[in-house]
Amino acid sequence: MNPKITAVHERVDDIPVLVALLLKLRVAEFIDKHFPTNGNRTGLSLGQMCIVWLTFILSQADHRLNQVEPWVAEHRRTLSRCLGCEVEPRDCTDDRLATGLDYLSVDENWQSFEAELNGAIIRTYDLKTDRVRFDSTSVSAYVTPEGMFQFGLSCDHRPDLPQLKISLSVLDAMGLPLTTAVVAGNSADDPLYLPEIAKVRQSIGHNGLTHIGDCKMAALATRAEIVAHGDYYLCPLSALQMPAAELDRLLEPVFAGQQPLIDVYPLSGDDAAPTPEERIAVGFETTVGLSGQDSSGKTVRWDERRLVLRSLSFAKRQEHSLRNRLKRAQADIVELTQRKQGKPPLQSVEHAQAAAQQVAEQHRVSELLSIEVECHVLERSKRAYGARSATTVHEEQITVNATINEPALEQALRRLGWRVYASNQDAHELPLAKAVHAYREQYVIEQGFGRLKGFPLSLTPFYLHYEHRIVGLILLLTIALRALVLTQFVARENLKERGQKLSGLYAGQPGRQTDRPTTEMMLRAFRGVTLSGFTIEGETHWCLTPLSDTQKRILNLLGLSTRTFSKLVPAIRKTEFHSCEP
Repeated sequence: MNPKITAVHERVDDIPVLVALLLKLRVAEFIDKHFPTNGNRTGLSLGQMCIVWLTFILSQADHRLNQVEPWVAEHRRTLSRCLGCEVEPRDCTDDRLATGLDYLSVDENWQSFEAELNGAIIRTYDLKTDRVRFDSTSVSAYVTPEGMFQFGLSCDHRPDLPQLKISLSVLDAMGLPLTTAVVAGNSADDPLYLPEIAKVRQSIGHNGLTHIGDCKMAALATRAEIVAHGDYYLCPLSALQMPAAELDRLLEPVFAGQQPLIDVYPLSGDDAAPTPEERIAVGFETTVGLSGQDSSGKTVRWDERRLVLRSLSFAKRQEHSLRNRLKRAQADIVELTQRKQGKPPLQSVEHAQAAAQQVAEQHRVSELLSIEVECHVLERSKRAYGARSATTVHEEQITVNATINEPALEQALRRLGWRVYASNQDAHELPLAKAVHAYREQYVIEQGFGRLKGFPLSLTPFYLHYEHRIVGLILLLTIALRALVLTQFVARENLKERGQKLSGLYAGQPGRQTDRPTTEMMLRAFRGVTLSGFTIEGETHWCLTPLSDTQKRILNLLGLSTRTFSKLVPAIRKTEFHSCEP
């Protein structure tokens, strides 16, 4: 008689890796410490529940509350073995998850949690904390404009939708989030910097930081407050702080050949001498004395370096755009005199001159075009017809021509690509070339925004009604963003130290190697790992899909052992064995 065999299969995928990474960050421990819950709570603690939810978000690229409970039911054994405690589907119902967002949205508790989490991460991974980058983004939604959701300048190119604004500070150059602020969508960026800088200073625990931001951080009060606390700043000056006339005055010695320029080249790992074609910028610097008041009303005085820089690629793009505008303006001006059905003719020279000038102003090239309007009188004979006698008709023909003012164009072209940056850091600590490279790494915070608003965190749509829960969800997703950034940083640093590359991450190209793998690529490599249980005559035997060489290498790069997966299978019980010889 054949025994009855019952098989049970449970997809494991990247769940053990994600849980191990989140536990290594001590997320559950800090959440339970800083967010006190109801004493009657049973089952998983708030921190453990957040670990499960974050694992679901990172593994499934989905944050919907009503999808977590069935997912937990499908992966109950894996989650229980990874967390070291029994996980029930009822621990992650949508009601409990929503209550968890209520706890996370308490600003005072979140700030203390965020500060301790940042400090633990910095100490654990021995991260450099000399530069911090600030920026903000907007998130639009199909909602009624009320509360935090207001109309404003949209980063999503959706000014027709209400939005809220997310301000983020990250640790350069890895992009690790440090602080998060969620404000109304119509809020200005200027007032957001000082509170975020204060929270960063509290998280890191020392001053002397270099704060990098856009021109909205260049407000005099913001710069004075940074200087008053012994920190540094690097930011471009806006057109209001550096008017065109002032910039022209700074550039006069350059155009006269009296100001030597410093060439800036891209960072390179080899020792080969760069060529002039590889230049990315040229510039010089000057120093001015400034004074301003900090938040306490005390006057602060300091010397500010003005870095006058020209981005060659930016100047090239601006030149291409300018020449295209000139061509379109010339073509539109010529069309003014062309007769078309339903198009009224130009009535006079003054009318033609005003119309041509209006076209030039629309294309922003009025100072670069010389407009000539001529009026010609043409005689045309009309032959006799019937009772009408032959006559001579005099008609005025107006022609408009636009030529490029070459001297003005030459002056405009050499003016393109220039911008002034401000910093109070000494030149030996932040040379001009190093300042250029530091500001060019703006993409690291944009990558974080891309992950937050796109794959895999997928912030929108929210699927939530209450604003404070939306804020709690955003804060929860920043924890997931920290895990993504740290995992990627650790893997790349270990590959760099070992001088190795990782293969097996690209579908259809198993031999393709990379030394810059993303977290998403590495997690995808664990797809298909399955835990199977076979019950034979009442006894269940568990087995796990063997890990591939690529999966083992990823675990090693992340500082994890194969025990991360092998602990899912219970150890084989030792049995007594008696040998009896006849």
